[in-house]
Amino acid sequence: METTLAQRDSPIKRIAFVGPECTGKTTLSRTLAQQFQTVWAEEYMRTYLQHKWDTQHLTCTWDDLLPIAHGQVLLENKRIQQANEYLFCDTCLLELMVYSYLYYGKCNPQIERAALTHRYHTLFLTYVDVPWQPDDLRDKPHERESVFAFFEQHLNAHGIQYHILKGSLEERIAQCTKKLTA
Repeated sequence: METTLAQRDSPIKRIAFVGPECTGKTTLSRTLAQQFQTVWAEEYMRTYLQHKWDTQHLTCTWDDLLPIAHGQVLLENKRIQQANEYLFCDTCLLELMVYSYLYYGKCNPQIERAALTHRYHTLFLTYVDVPWQPDDLRDKPHERESVFAFFEQHLNAHGIQYHILKGSLEERIAQCTKKLTA
Protein backbone atom coordinates (compact mmCIF):
# COMPACT_ATOMS: atom_id res chain seq x y z
CA MET A 1 0.00 0.00 0.00
CA GLU A 2 1.20 3.50 -0.81
CA THR A 3 2.65 5.04 2.38
CA THR A 4 2.23 8.62 1.27
CA LEU A 5 -0.34 10.39 -0.83
CA ALA A 6 2.27 11.88 -3.17
CA GLN A 7 1.78 11.84 -6.93
CA ARG A 8 4.58 10.27 -8.95
CA ASP A 9 6.36 12.83 -11.14
CA SER A 10 5.78 12.22 -14.82
CA PRO A 11 5.62 14.11 -18.12
CA ILE A 12 2.33 12.26 -18.81
CA LYS A 13 -0.72 14.54 -18.81
CA ARG A 14 -3.15 13.50 -16.12
CA ILE A 15 -6.81 14.04 -17.01
CA ALA A 16 -9.29 13.64 -14.14
CA PHE A 17 -13.07 13.30 -14.08
CA VAL A 18 -15.02 14.27 -10.97
CA GLY A 19 -18.70 14.76 -10.27
CA PRO A 20 -21.85 13.27 -8.80
CA GLU A 21 -22.52 9.55 -8.96
CA CYS A 22 -23.61 8.01 -12.23
CA THR A 23 -22.59 10.89 -14.50
CA GLY A 24 -20.37 9.00 -16.93
CA LYS A 25 -16.91 9.33 -15.37
CA THR A 26 -15.98 5.66 -15.80
CA THR A 27 -17.31 5.44 -19.34
CA LEU A 28 -15.50 8.62 -20.35
CA SER A 29 -12.20 7.51 -18.79
CA ARG A 30 -12.30 4.10 -20.43
CA THR A 31 -13.48 5.40 -23.84
CA LEU A 32 -10.95 8.23 -24.02
CA ALA A 33 -8.12 5.92 -22.97
CA GLN A 34 -9.03 3.68 -25.90
CA GLN A 35 -9.30 6.64 -28.26
CA PHE A 36 -5.91 8.03 -27.22
CA GLN A 37 -4.31 4.55 -27.06
CA THR A 38 -3.33 4.78 -23.42
CA VAL A 39 -4.45 3.49 -20.02
CA TRP A 40 -6.85 4.76 -17.41
CA ALA A 41 -6.91 4.66 -13.61
CA GLU A 42 -10.18 3.29 -12.37
CA GLU A 43 -11.98 4.62 -9.29
CA TYR A 44 -10.42 2.79 -6.35
CA MET A 45 -13.22 3.91 -4.01
CA ARG A 46 -15.73 1.87 -6.03
CA THR A 47 -13.52 -1.26 -5.98
CA TYR A 48 -12.86 -0.92 -2.25
CA LEU A 49 -16.48 -0.24 -1.28
CA GLN A 50 -17.93 -2.90 -3.59
CA HIS A 51 -15.64 -5.46 -1.93
CA LYS A 52 -16.73 -4.23 1.52
CA TRP A 53 -20.39 -4.49 0.49
CA ASP A 54 -19.98 -7.93 -1.09
CA THR A 55 -18.04 -9.44 1.81
CA GLN A 56 -19.54 -7.66 4.85
CA HIS A 57 -22.69 -5.98 3.54
CA LEU A 58 -21.37 -2.69 4.97
CA THR A 59 -21.19 0.80 3.47
CA CYS A 60 -18.54 3.50 3.65
CA THR A 61 -17.46 4.92 6.99
CA TRP A 62 -15.07 7.68 7.97
CA ASP A 63 -12.38 5.07 8.69
CA ASP A 64 -12.47 3.87 5.08
CA LEU A 65 -11.44 7.23 3.60
CA LEU A 66 -7.69 7.13 4.24
CA PRO A 67 -7.26 3.55 2.91
CA ILE A 68 -9.30 4.58 -0.14
CA ALA A 69 -7.05 7.62 -0.66
CA HIS A 70 -3.91 5.47 -0.45
CA GLY A 71 -5.37 2.94 -2.88
CA GLN A 72 -6.32 5.65 -5.38
CA VAL A 73 -2.85 7.20 -5.30
CA LEU A 74 -1.16 3.80 -5.60
CA LEU A 75 -3.31 2.94 -8.60
CA GLU A 76 -2.72 6.30 -10.30
CA ASN A 77 1.04 6.09 -9.66
CA LYS A 78 1.09 2.58 -11.12
CA ARG A 79 -0.90 3.51 -14.22
CA ILE A 80 1.15 6.65 -14.94
CA GLN A 81 4.12 4.36 -15.64
CA GLN A 82 2.11 2.51 -18.30
CA ALA A 83 0.50 5.57 -19.88
CA ASN A 84 1.13 7.00 -23.33
CA GLU A 85 0.92 10.83 -23.35
CA TYR A 86 -2.29 10.88 -21.24
CA LEU A 87 -3.58 9.12 -18.13
CA PHE A 88 -7.35 9.30 -17.76
CA CYS A 89 -8.36 9.17 -14.10
CA ASP A 90 -11.84 8.02 -13.16
CA THR A 91 -11.89 10.41 -10.19
CA CYS A 92 -9.05 11.59 -8.00
CA LEU A 93 -8.55 12.70 -4.41
CA LEU A 94 -10.57 15.86 -5.09
CA GLU A 95 -13.64 13.63 -5.47
CA LEU A 96 -12.88 11.89 -2.18
CA MET A 97 -12.39 15.25 -0.45
CA VAL A 98 -15.69 16.67 -1.73
CA TYR A 99 -17.62 13.53 -0.80
CA SER A 100 -16.00 13.55 2.64
CA TYR A 101 -17.35 17.05 3.23
CA LEU A 102 -20.72 16.05 1.78
CA TYR A 103 -21.19 12.97 3.97
CA TYR A 104 -19.20 13.84 7.11
CA GLY A 105 -18.93 17.64 7.12
CA LYS A 106 -15.13 17.35 7.34
CA CYS A 107 -12.13 15.88 5.57
CA ASN A 108 -9.01 14.17 6.86
CA PRO A 109 -6.29 16.87 6.65
CA GLN A 110 -3.87 14.46 4.95
CA ILE A 111 -6.42 13.72 2.20
CA GLU A 112 -7.34 17.38 1.77
CA ARG A 113 -3.70 18.48 1.56
CA ALA A 114 -2.97 15.85 -1.09
CA ALA A 115 -6.18 16.60 -3.00
CA LEU A 116 -5.29 20.28 -3.20
CA THR A 117 -1.64 19.72 -4.19
CA HIS A 118 -2.10 16.97 -6.79
CA ARG A 119 -1.92 18.41 -10.30
CA TYR A 120 -3.95 17.50 -13.35
CA HIS A 121 -3.49 18.84 -16.85
CA THR A 122 -7.27 19.02 -17.19
CA LEU A 123 -10.09 18.46 -14.72
CA PHE A 124 -13.56 17.68 -16.05
CA LEU A 125 -16.69 18.03 -13.89
CA THR A 126 -19.48 15.80 -15.20
CA TYR A 127 -23.02 17.15 -15.21
CA VAL A 128 -26.12 15.19 -14.20
CA ASP A 129 -27.86 15.12 -17.59
CA VAL A 130 -27.41 11.36 -18.06
CA PRO A 131 -29.85 8.79 -16.63
CA TRP A 132 -29.18 7.55 -13.11
CA GLN A 133 -28.72 3.79 -12.83
CA PRO A 134 -29.00 2.05 -9.45
CA ASP A 135 -26.34 -0.27 -8.05
CA ASP A 136 -25.17 -1.46 -4.63
CA LEU A 137 -23.25 1.74 -3.85
CA ARG A 138 -25.21 4.63 -5.34
CA ASP A 139 -27.51 6.38 -2.90
CA LYS A 140 -28.37 9.89 -4.10
CA PRO A 141 -30.56 9.62 -7.22
CA HIS A 142 -32.62 12.69 -6.34
CA GLU A 143 -29.75 14.82 -5.08
CA ARG A 144 -27.42 14.81 -8.07
CA GLU A 145 -28.02 18.48 -8.92
CA SER A 146 -27.29 19.57 -5.36
CA VAL A 147 -24.20 17.31 -5.30
CA PHE A 148 -23.07 18.90 -8.59
CA ALA A 149 -23.50 22.36 -7.01
CA PHE A 150 -21.53 21.14 -3.97
CA PHE A 151 -18.68 20.10 -6.28
CA GLU A 152 -18.71 23.49 -8.02
CA GLN A 153 -18.71 25.28 -4.68
CA HIS A 154 -15.67 23.36 -3.42
CA LEU A 155 -13.69 23.58 -6.67
CA ASN A 156 -14.38 27.32 -6.93
CA ALA A 157 -13.53 27.93 -3.25
CA HIS A 158 -10.08 26.44 -3.85
CA GLY A 159 -9.51 28.18 -7.19
CA ILE A 160 -9.38 24.88 -9.07
CA GLN A 161 -9.95 25.22 -12.81
CA TYR A 162 -12.35 22.74 -14.38
CA HIS A 163 -14.49 22.21 -17.46
CA ILE A 164 -18.09 21.09 -17.23
CA LEU A 165 -19.11 18.20 -19.48
CA LYS A 166 -22.74 18.02 -20.59
CA GLY A 167 -24.69 16.10 -23.18
CA SER A 168 -24.58 12.60 -24.61
CA LEU A 169 -21.52 10.38 -24.38
CA GLU A 170 -20.59 11.32 -27.95
CA GLU A 171 -20.94 15.03 -27.17
CA ARG A 172 -18.85 14.69 -24.02
CA ILE A 173 -16.13 12.76 -25.85
CA ALA A 174 -16.06 15.47 -28.52
CA GLN A 175 -15.77 18.18 -25.83
CA CYS A 176 -12.90 16.33 -24.14
CA THR A 177 -11.10 15.65 -27.41
CA LYS A 178 -11.39 19.28 -28.48
CA LYS A 179 -10.06 20.50 -25.12
CA LEU A 180 -7.16 18.03 -25.07
CA THR A 181 -6.05 18.57 -28.66
CA ALA A 182 -6.48 22.36 -28.80
